[in-house]
Amino acid sequence: MAAPVSAQDIDSQENQIQDVSNSDSGLNDEIVVSGIREAYRKALEVKRDSSQVVESVVAEDVGKLPDNNVIEALQRLSGIQITNRGGGEASGLSIRGLPDALTTWNGRKVFTASGTSFALQDIPANLVKRIDVYKTRSAGQIETGLAGQIDVQTRRPFDFDGFAISGVARGIYDETSDKVNPNISALLSDRWETGIGEFGALINVSYARTKYRDMSVTPGAVVPFVTENPPAATGFTPLQRVFPDTGAWQGGLDRGLPYAAGSTFQLNGVETPYYLSRDAIFANDVHSTRERPAVNAALQWSPNPNATYTFEFFYNGFRSTTMNSLHFTFADWWGDLGPNPGSTFELFDGTNIIKSRTVGSAAGFNSGDFTKARTDSYVYALNGDWKFDDERGHITADLSFQDSKYTTQFLAMRINRSIPDTLNVDFNAGGGLPSWSFGNNALLTDPDAWTVGELYDNANGSSGKAYTFQLDGSYDFDEGLLRTVRVGARADRRKAADSVRTQNAGALNQQLSALPGDAYFINDGFFNGRADVPASWINVDGNWLYDHADMVRELYRDSVSPGIETSDQLKMLTVFDINEDTLAAYGEADFEKYVGDVRFFLQTGLRYVTVDTSSVFTDRYGAGTSRATTKTNKLLPSATFIIDPTDKLRFRFNYGKTLRRPAFSDLNPNYNLTEDLTGVGRGSGSSGNSDLSPTTSTNYDFSIEWYFQPGSALYATAFRRDIKGLVVPLTSVVTIPNTGLNTDIFAVTRPENASKGVLKGIELGATYFPELPGILNGLGAQGSLTVLDSSQTIPITDENGNVVEEVKSQFFGVSDLSYNVTAAYDRGGVGVRLSYVWRKNFLAANEARLFANPIGQWRKPEKSLDFQLSYSLSDHLGVTFDAVNITNEKQQSYYRFGDAGGPDIYNFGSTLLNRTFALGIRYTFD
Repeated sequence: MAAPVSAQDIDSQENQIQDVSNSDSGLNDEIVVSGIREAYRKALEVKRDSSQVVESVVAEDVGKLPDNNVIEALQRLSGIQITNRGGGEASGLSIRGLPDALTTWNGRKVFTASGTSFALQDIPANLVKRIDVYKTRSAGQIETGLAGQIDVQTRRPFDFDGFAISGVARGIYDETSDKVNPNISALLSDRWETGIGEFGALINVSYARTKYRDMSVTPGAVVPFVTENPPAATGFTPLQRVFPDTGAWQGGLDRGLPYAAGSTFQLNGVETPYYLSRDAIFANDVHSTRERPAVNAALQWSPNPNATYTFEFFYNGFRSTTMNSLHFTFADWWGDLGPNPGSTFELFDGTNIIKSRTVGSAAGFNSGDFTKARTDSYVYALNGDWKFDDERGHITADLSFQDSKYTTQFLAMRINRSIPDTLNVDFNAGGGLPSWSFGNNALLTDPDAWTVGELYDNANGSSGKAYTFQLDGSYDFDEGLLRTVRVGARADRRKAADSVRTQNAGALNQQLSALPGDAYFINDGFFNGRADVPASWINVDGNWLYDHADMVRELYRDSVSPGIETSDQLKMLTVFDINEDTLAAYGEADFEKYVGDVRFFLQTGLRYVTVDTSSVFTDRYGAGTSRATTKTNKLLPSATFIIDPTDKLRFRFNYGKTLRRPAFSDLNPNYNLTEDLTGVGRGSGSSGNSDLSPTTSTNYDFSIEWYFQPGSALYATAFRRDIKGLVVPLTSVVTIPNTGLNTDIFAVTRPENASKGVLKGIELGATYFPELPGILNGLGAQGSLTVLDSSQTIPITDENGNVVEEVKSQFFGVSDLSYNVTAAYDRGGVGVRLSYVWRKNFLAANEARLFANPIGQWRKPEKSLDFQLSYSLSDHLGVTFDAVNITNEKQQSYYRFGDAGGPDIYNFGSTLLNRTFALGIRYTFD
């Protein structure tokens, strides 16, 4: 089923779906030809006709998928949770709480650069015909991806009866950046009868540009301070910060230090009371331009009704320039507090946590950061499809080549506050938002109050290639219990490589005003007045920094860092180069029997996969290269059992095993280090693990589906995933000399197959378009509810990396409750959708193990209210209006571990999410 199929298998009703339903299912009793209602009906057909548990989004017309990108188009499906809505779009997706879905294009596995998945947000919605989300898999489908498979289908010329042309143009207004962004696409297709058969050609192009502004405010991590009256024997002054190297506490405490009023720890042998407070306060003002060009082209030839040959080409590009103006102020200074330090702070009631304080002579820096990134991904494919023996036999052969490259360059120049000033800060002034101001706010925009600080000059390159051949065959039997046999094989050779370069330089310590006047700028209107924070500050202009990179490098080389290199000297270091060969074979059979009017269907199969990986790793800090080879063999069974008591009711049980292979970057055992950026006493770092094994999952699904009328259905699915070999990060403190960084001590995190877990849940869904009188006919609704329960073991390590405890935790990215509801109206050329999606708070990530707060970073509940309107001016011409994030939501996070912490006392980042409005026009003729 995952094999690329012929154009003859792809039509507007059902494509790439193995039909296991009755011909008198009732779904085809009435054909609704209108846009929204027809799209929902087709999606239900896909769900019913598949042997697997599938959800689908179907384009209403050519170029008319109802969202800006693929991820956003999936957010209204049951079991789908999306997040990371910054940058004017959603970019994170999970299926039933798992983020590692296999991504395929017309059935072919695709990827971005050296990754194992494709950046779905890079696929323009205008190119898409249909998206299928497989939550279970048969033996004939590619085995990777615990979460499932997302198959993005584009159009081919034989999808149309003849000549077809379409054009879409939209202007999208981004309220936060106050910019109008273009989103355009065009399709041209035709087919011809010739003396040697039928030919078809199609080209579909798309271009989208987004200029956006992301604004966020964040109180820093939590660290301990002695009280205003510390015991004299400790040697500490009032409200002095306590670092981990004193032995009083260990950085990276999973639960955090106790925060009950009066809590104490041992400091220099003395039982000492302490306070907990934030180490900093900071803000990011990001201005970015993102572009996505894309091309899909196809040629088809059918010399006779039993043979079709298809050549396809897909290009996807990504361009991004991002300038971030970072404003950072330390809030951990304990001096210059006057004669009564106890009067300079306020605690949260009943805790030892400082809510607000005055910091004398606060140090701080701003950083002008510039990032330029580019992706170019190409897929070429040749497919042959043949039928024989009165179409009972079917053979498909598919050969494809992929080439994907990603490059990014990062430049940052800090400026340091040279005139000390008083900081007044409330770390949670209400609703999780901090507030802060200075004794003299005018210094924030005065170039004479800042000196030129450190330089950070980094680059990364990532590339991937794949050669893939797949052969599939099937044979249908006219009678008897055995109905269909399918066999196939897949061979894939994958190459992946990553390269880096890094060079940093210390502070110049000259006045910012000594730089050219166009080297710095002052932002304005920060955070749209939605928090009591500075609206403006001075910073290095990231665009100037990029345009004058070599001049800046020369400046640092002449002043503080003779080793700094310029453009003609810079070289990339290949940190890993991996070759992976995969061979897979499968066999699968369908059985069918009727007992009276009740239909029983069984599909059972077995997939065998063997993977050989050879790797070369280079230590970026000069220790040379190393090699590693691994071989993995897996036998993966699958089975589907279906009972149709009536032509409208279906019971479905699915069983199978899937796996997740380690990311190539996670196999690299060498260190990637970051120096001590904020004075915590140690740097941080990560390394991979060449001994990582695949994570495996045993999957169970049971669903009930009731297709009570054409285009309407109710369904419920219960599922369970038993997962072994989960990869979790383990951290140890190591000494690494001669790195050239500002410390030799690093807290290094390394992945290990050290966890197992269970994910289970229930999905409920409904689509309903009732027959109503008069103008009300056309009203309908779609909605779903997902309840998840996840648990995994998490090893706790000491500073030497030894496992000292094992605790239970939720899976990352799993909301245990989410729902969506869409009200729709489709009549007389008018199409309307009003959609609302909501997901409960969830564990998003773990904090770097350097601080005293609970390491768990949680997200507050996330939601979005969106509106879509289309109106057909004629049979071929229509206009559209869209509004996204109507309620102007924020994305917010907080610290928590178990019952410790929470958004009231341990609030963290808050980001304004973009609200957009779009007007568009669409022309279609086919």
